[in-house]
Amino acid sequence: MGTLIALEGLDGAGKRTLSNALVAAWRADGLTVATLAFPRYGVSACADLGAEALHGRHGDTAESVNAMALLWALDRRDAADELRELIATHDIVLLDRYVASNAAYTAARKHQSAQGPEVEWIEDLEFGRFGLPRPDLQILLKVPVALAADRARRRAGTEADRQRDAYERDGDLQTRTGEVYDGLTARAWISPWTVVGPDVDPAQLAADVTNQRRRPSEVTR
Repeated sequence: MGTLIALEGLDGAGKRTLSNALVAAWRADGLTVATLAFPRYGVSACADLGAEALHGRHGDTAESVNAMALLWALDRRDAADELRELIATHDIVLLDRYVASNAAYTAARKHQSAQGPEVEWIEDLEFGRFGLPRPDLQILLKVPVALAADRARRRAGTEADRQRDAYERDGDLQTRTGEVYDGLTARAWISPWTVVGPDVDPAQLAADVTNQRRRPSEVTR
């Protein structure tokens, strides 16, 4: 049974870059690694509907906090069997965003904290009703909001498929989302968390996670 790890952070935090470096380090160490990125744009109808809504389509869908949260959650529900298969056949499964993203952004849009009812609703919906696998470890890539926003702007200018959506353009939302992430890590929501900054050494982080895998009594599922 493999270790399920979720990499979390604000839009533009640099999750894709860190994910690629972690995967390379683990594979160099002889581990089998699988990856999934949520939302699964181009694969999941729910994910694509959510993306389109955030770019102004589908009427007032994007204005409904809970409707958007349901779309992201249904995307993960549809991937649950694939995810379980990856966990069963790999040493490590690394996710670029998972349930905590939904909890953080949903709570932030409702101006709630990590202890608020929206976080509880997301937990009950995705891990309870949908039965998604719980992560063994969650990694928060914490960067200043201004830096994340600048990276998102530059990415939009160089990658045709990475235009900023309504969430990414809302600086206040990004700030509140970061605060909810801080609250989730403080309460060890769902599983243990590791918080790293933009200057993290991916090789050292990969080694730290590998060492933690070798001490299963210290990791809760």
